[in-house]
Amino acid sequence: NSFVTRTNTCGELRSAHVGQEVTLYGWIQYQRQGLFLVLRDFQGLTQIIIPQDEAHAHVKKLLSNAPVESVVRVTGIVTPRPPGQENPKMPTGDIEVKAETAEVLNSCKKLPFEIKDFIKKSEALRMQYRYLDLRSFQLQYNLRLRSQIVMRMREYLCNLHGFVDVETPTLFKRTPGGAKEFLVPSREAGKFYSLPQSPQQFKQLLMVGGLDRYFQVARCYRDEGSRPDRQPEFTQIDIEMSFVDQAGIQRLIEGLLQYSWPEERGSITTPFPSMTYEEALANYGTDKPDTRFGMKIADIGDFLRRSDIQFVQDALSYPRGTVKAICIPQGARYLKNKDLESLKESAKSQFNQEIMEIICRPDGSLKSLLTKFLGEKQQSELIRALNMQVDDVVLLAAGEHKRVCSALGSLRLESADLLEAAGLVLRDPTAFHFLWVVDFPLFLPKEENPTELESAHHPFTAPHPSDTSLLYSDPTKVRSQHYDLVLNGNEVGGGSIRIHSAEQQRFVLEKVLKEDSEVLSHLLEALEFGAPPHGGIALGLDRLISLIVDAPSIRDVIAFPKSFRGRDLMGSAPDYVTPEELEPYHIQVSWPLAEKEAKKN
Repeated sequence: NSFVTRTNTCGELRSAHVGQEVTLYGWIQYQRQGLFLVLRDFQGLTQIIIPQDEAHAHVKKLLSNAPVESVVRVTGIVTPRPPGQENPKMPTGDIEVKAETAEVLNSCKKLPFEIKDFIKKSEALRMQYRYLDLRSFQLQYNLRLRSQIVMRMREYLCNLHGFVDVETPTLFKRTPGGAKEFLVPSREAGKFYSLPQSPQQFKQLLMVGGLDRYFQVARCYRDEGSRPDRQPEFTQIDIEMSFVDQAGIQRLIEGLLQYSWPEERGSITTPFPSMTYEEALANYGTDKPDTRFGMKIADIGDFLRRSDIQFVQDALSYPRGTVKAICIPQGARYLKNKDLESLKESAKSQFNQEIMEIICRPDGSLKSLLTKFLGEKQQSELIRALNMQVDDVVLLAAGEHKRVCSALGSLRLESADLLEAAGLVLRDPTAFHFLWVVDFPLFLPKEENPTELESAHHPFTAPHPSDTSLLYSDPTKVRSQHYDLVLNGNEVGGGSIRIHSAEQQRFVLEKVLKEDSEVLSHLLEALEFGAPPHGGIALGLDRLISLIVDAPSIRDVIAFPKSFRGRDLMGSAPDYVTPEELEPYHIQVSWPLAEKEAKKN
């Protein structure tokens, strides 16, 4: 209550305050028949008794007539609630305040929706009136917890470990590769700034500048269009260190998260487990595995190699050909036929992968199109190999390794959703399973032209020390010194040890990626002036907080988020500007015909 004229907040009064005169400010949450109201502020609720005597008639009239969500000041005496009327669900439930004087500071007009967490509101309406949505308990809690976590992170990095908080520019130039960047016109004809998708180059240049340890709560921008649960502007906890290796960065982040972790979410144990990219793909079908539940992908290629099943033999005859399966526990009991069909259809449409199911009947026998090709002994071996129990359903896929794994990894998550929707709990919602994924490939074939390579992450990532020679002979086989941090199947951070040799960086850009290195001439030149070995990481703050508070969307942990289509529905941004305003930037808008007609009308 420092610096303000209230004596207390609406969430702090207790029996110890009985008899005191207090002044409260807040919003009217609820008012009942001119007898009492509930006053709310950021900290909680207090019940206010509206006086009924003639001497306070003006107070009664004022408070009885004030609409819900009006802002009022109330001064009164704290009294105990009558016996039997205490409310144990309210922290202030043992007391009430008898109003002596009151003032309506601002009346509230008719609301577009009720300010209650349990009232269903459309996402568009919530975003149009975001300032009202922010009054809800859940959003208040999310934003306050976010603030506390960031404060603890600053303490850990700056006060305990000597990091320097540096702000880097948001007006820069286009970076080759990676996500699309927003362009900002300049007054020089044909020249544009770019909003950085991360402070990547600047943090490396700070290491060249000898800062040793850099940190920033960084605003980042990506023009990715309509991607669900992504934001065009987002926040990273951005970190870079000199003279560090991969293990050093990992220990730092584990300590950082342990130090800043909210007490009410339990404790997290370190060190976090680690898994290679190849292991993650083979066992979970993804580079961001949710390790809260089993249903791992099993390789049954060797077992079925001896069978006469034609499609299995066809798959195994190809290089990188494989036969794999996942076992859905109690699938026959919890999943309907239409669920199994939708899983098979999903694999077909997303991955062009055929799926065959095997069901374990109550008598222990198998129901499948495959059984006619397998003798009883082979069926028993299959049951043992997959650890099948009665009512389990196995989904089997044969084909190219990566496609089979990706399809089964996707089906693993989809079937977990279906099982949980049917009442079987697989993933503990209170559990937090962190995981490091390491040894990613340094380069991947381009989707549009598989003969050309692109960086798996970004072009500044150093090759694995054991694979450096392969960079010059067979770059497709090079592993990188990149590491991702995964939490409950979501990527919450990613980083790498960087290339600090100008020669190696130029080779990667020009010879492997076939990029114009001139765009990065400033960075390449900097690396020639005694650049130290360095590495870093960025944590996605929005995603991390949304997982900690179990929010359905990252929009619920951002004060003023953009919509699914990247629009600000409250302020109607982006918006049109006049030709006169565009003139200094040497830009003219070329209107599509349909929009021309719409503007005319």
